[in-house]
Formats: sequence, structure tokens, C-alpha cells
Amino acid sequence: MTDVRQLKPLRYRSIFISDTHLGFRGARADYLLDFLESVECETLYLVGDIIDIWEMRRRGLRWPDSHNAVIQNVLKRARNGTRVIYIPGNHDEMMRDYAGMSIEGVSIELRAIHECADGRRLLVLHGDEFDTVVQCSRLVAILGNRMYAWLIRANHWVNRLRQAFNQPYWSLAAYLKQRTKNAMRYIANYEEALVHEAREAGVDGLVCGHIHHAEMTERSDILYCNDGDWVESCTALVESHQGGLELIAWADVRETLKTCEQASANARAA
Repeated sequence: MTDVRQLKPLRYRSIFISDTHLGFRGARADYLLDFLESVECETLYLVGDIIDIWEMRRRGLRWPDSHNAVIQNVLKRARNGTRVIYIPGNHDEMMRDYAGMSIEGVSIELRAIHECADGRRLLVLHGDEFDTVVQCSRLVAILGNRMYAWLIRANHWVNRLRQAFNQPYWSLAAYLKQRTKNAMRYIANYEEALVHEAREAGVDGLVCGHIHHAEMTERSDILYCNDGDWVESCTALVESHQGGLELIAWADVRETLKTCEQASANARAA
């Protein structure tokens, strides 16, 4: 975990985020904006499901100020020289029609190859094409998405209660995933399919999103990285200027930072 004493701004070579689901009321745009305002990078990868067009079509346009602020932050980065690469996912799949184009300085690609500072090559893709549920039955995928939305709404009220007792953010959905055998089997199958694709592509590893399960692990000769999401885990994958990769759980860093700032303020007042 990053030393919070070095925060604001955290400087990275590259940052990978996915599954922000802007337009969905369960999106943690407040945490995401706080993260974006606390970091600098040379390259920013948006690894799919950035805008939840599925949810917006179903419930009508929902675009709170905090969601708009996230988009404006990204566009400002692109205008100021940050290389921004947007790889659409299944929830924003209509943007795939614009692959190969640049909009407001943001390059849209179906997938990309990222070369780390240490020479490692990573395949970057959203990953929904390797999800058997999404590929085999769109109806089942949509129903699953609605059930997930209900779970996230329940999670909202759980965290409102935790906040009242001064407890940090906690993901009910992630907790249930970790304790459900079928969910863990689904995640394992998904990871195996992505690792196989990376091996076929002749790269050293991969970065994906889609399943809202942040993880970084070596699988034989392939580095598997899932940068998580900004609905449940509030995580990002970051690359240092030396080429090192790590996952950041921003909810944890944010909470620790608040504690450190309070301790520092108390020390100055003493």
C-alpha cells in the first residue's frame, strides 16, 4: 500500500481504472474524483464501463454534478498533455463504433498494448468478451445487472449506517462474492480465459476490468491484473516510473489519510 505521507499528488507513469459506471446512482464518483484530484500520470487508461449506458437507458438520464466533474477532470488531463486511452466495455459498448478515433484528445481503442517502463508488455482490454454469461445470453446479463443494482442500493444504506457510527466504507457485494463458491468459480474461469488470451497475444501480462474484482497475481508465465471498479472496491492499478505495478484501494488510503491529517493537525496544535 502506498505511504500516505507521500500523497497529493501521487505521481505515476500510468494509471488504469475501469467500471466507474457513471450515470448509475451506485457509482462512487465522489471517491473517484477525490482520487483523480490526488494523482498525476503520463498515461491514463479507461478500461471500460466508464459510462453506464445500460442503466441510463433503463432509468433515464442521471447525471449528477459529481459524475460530470469526473468527466471534466479526464478531459482536462487530455487537453493538458496526458495520454488518455479509452477502451469501451459492455455497458458503454456503443462507444466501440468510434474505435480508432480521438474525441476531445481521448483515443478510443478496442484493446491496447501497454509497455511498462521495465519493458514488460501488457494487453489492456475490458474483458466482457470472455464472460460466458454476457456472450451467451444478453437477457441473463441484463437481469444480473438489475440484481446487482439492487445489491448496490442495499450497500448504500449499509454504509449510511456505518457512517453514522464513524466506520469506514465497506462493500457488501464484494463480501458476498468472496463467500459464494459459484461466484469464485466464475471469477477463476474468467481469469483463466484472460490469461490464455494474453499468452496467445505473446505479451507478459494483461490488465482488465469487468467483473469488479481487483486482483494482481502471477499465473504461470502471465501477470494477471484486474483494476477493480468504482462501485464496490474503489480501486485502481498504477505503474511507477520504474515500471512497478500495484493496486490502490482508495477507500482505505482515503481513510488512512484522514487519520494522518488529523494527527498532524493535533500535533501542530499541541
